[in-house]
Amino acid sequence: MSREHETDAPVPVGSEADEARAIGADAAEDAAEAADDAALADANLPAEGGSARRHERSSLAHRLYNGEAGLDVVGRSRLIYKVTAVIVLICIASMVFRGFNFGIDFAGGNSFRLPGTTEQLEQVREAATDAGADVASAQVVGGGEILLRTGGLDNDGERAVVDAVADAAGVEANQVSPESVSAEWGQDITDQALIALVVFLVAVVLFLAIRFQPKMAIGAIAALVHDLIVTAGVYSLIGFEVTPSTVIGLLTILGFSLYDTVVVFDKVDENTRGLSQGARMTWGEAANLAVNQTLMRSINTSVIALLPVAGLLFVGAGLLGVGTLKDLALVLFVGLAAGTYSSIFLATPIVADLKEREPEQIALRRRVLARRSAAARQGARAAAGPVASARRARGGARGGVALAERDAGSLGPARADVVVESPATVGPDAARPRGATAAPRPGVRPQRPGGGKKRR
Repeated sequence: MSREHETDAPVPVGSEADEARAIGADAAEDAAEAADDAALADANLPAEGGSARRHERSSLAHRLYNGEAGLDVVGRSRLIYKVTAVIVLICIASMVFRGFNFGIDFAGGNSFRLPGTTEQLEQVREAATDAGADVASAQVVGGGEILLRTGGLDNDGERAVVDAVADAAGVEANQVSPESVSAEWGQDITDQALIALVVFLVAVVLFLAIRFQPKMAIGAIAALVHDLIVTAGVYSLIGFEVTPSTVIGLLTILGFSLYDTVVVFDKVDENTRGLSQGARMTWGEAANLAVNQTLMRSINTSVIALLPVAGLLFVGAGLLGVGTLKDLALVLFVGLAAGTYSSIFLATPIVADLKEREPEQIALRRRVLARRSAAARQGARAAAGPVASARRARGGARGGVALAERDAGSLGPARADVVVESPATVGPDAARPRGATAAPRPGVRPQRPGGGKKRR
């Protein structure tokens, strides 16, 4: 069997193989850069040295669902910091000057339980006050029982209050259950809560520093501190009683806020992996893109968590008057809302600002800006298109050479209808010798001498 038609393709070796690999690597890098630029444009996010592509006809829900909200949290970090600082300062001022309304579990005091209804609640409160008690709260619990909390009383004062509230409610004195609470019990609860908080924060720092990077741990801790201050400040402003349920709610919201922050950080880590090896996008742009990509998930998680808590707060405590739920419902509602805000608007910008100061990220930004500047210049030249124009040199010899300005990627044989003119044909008619060929007009094919008739 003849093999004369079979040919083996040459295998590149040496410098040819290196050049082929370099070309392949450059093509892959260009494709990655184009994909990242397209991702920023699709998300409606501005790129340094460029602008965002606006989706005018898309609704807000559609853009949120597709990660195209264009939420520039990193670019507007200074404004976010100012707004956050104002809120935090207001909360701190309230805690310092207004203080908290501590319940008897923390301040010490007495409590009285007796059968009663909502209609008898005000009468029982007034009777206890007339008996010399400092009433802290009075509420109906369990549907048919009144819970009365007062300041500290001695034995005689306690018996006087028992008789007064029994007469006001129309029950026997032995149906009233008095109880004395020491302030030391509340102090023990406070100490244990602080220990649990410190252990939680240390565990968070270690986890984020190992799983992601130390700067992300700083951003997460800053978000958690923000959540604690805002929740405590709102609690102080409203004046709800601080109970053990309040402490439990504070520890609960820390877990939710951390969960939402870790979800965003995981996407940030995915977008920034291997980013410094090329010139695709800056670290801040990648982090901004991650926030927009996880924005709908954060909103859905927060809304689902806030709906039942809002039911407890506004329906249970507000409309039905179930006072035992309002302290827990308020701290959960405020804490969940503050945690959502901090995980979206605070944690990621803090990390981005810290990362952008690193020398490696500064060099990356310069490379990205240089690439985009070169791409913008190339795009401007491509938009101008091929231009053919005859230019005469001023102050030089009469006549000139027609120049065809063509894109470098479209080099090749000129089209048949492109007229290539010689220096002699572009001169004025007065300088043309008798019988010479006239210079053709642009776009008209040259004619043969003698009127264009072909000889036979």
